[in-house]
Amino acid sequence: MVRKAATRSPSAPSPGVPVHADFKVSSDSIALTLPVPPSVNHQYATVNGRRLLSAKGREFKAFVGQQILVALAQSPYRGTLRQHLQQASLSLSIRFFFASALRRDADGGLKIAQDALCEGLGLNDNRVVETHLYKYQDRDNPRMEILLSVAPDLPVPSMESRRTKTGTEMRPAASSIPEHTS
Repeated sequence: MVRKAATRSPSAPSPGVPVHADFKVSSDSIALTLPVPPSVNHQYATVNGRRLLSAKGREFKAFVGQQILVALAQSPYRGTLRQHLQQASLSLSIRFFFASALRRDADGGLKIAQDALCEGLGLNDNRVVETHLYKYQDRDNPRMEILLSVAPDLPVPSMESRRTKTGTEMRPAASSIPEHTS
């Protein structure tokens, strides 16, 4: 008799990862509290000279996708939210709560969190035009609080708006770095 090797489901959370996430869904935003993503050093693996998402990275993205499905399934706003997110520019806010403030960079989890969230919602992450990133310490409850919402319509500053009221053009402050002359 040939025994099949036990395999771990790629969507199963790692030990210590909660089996559900807290969430809030409205007609124009989704907020989730999720485990902290793997560090950059654990997000990718090199296989035959190519950088690939590691098993931990794939597991994290699958977990986020599952939590999004649960959140949407339980929300009366799921259809409206999807429609709004697919038609608008997006704003992303992530608050990382690390067990140790000095061991992780705030931006190390940004890419995988953004990718996981947008993939789980069936969105292209190039729709994100505004990003807010925060770093805190919580030894007892490391987590990530992530909010994806419709970005506010803000006017794009034109060259005219860069002039002062007196009509003179605003220029960057003088640099203390000497210019290189040859």
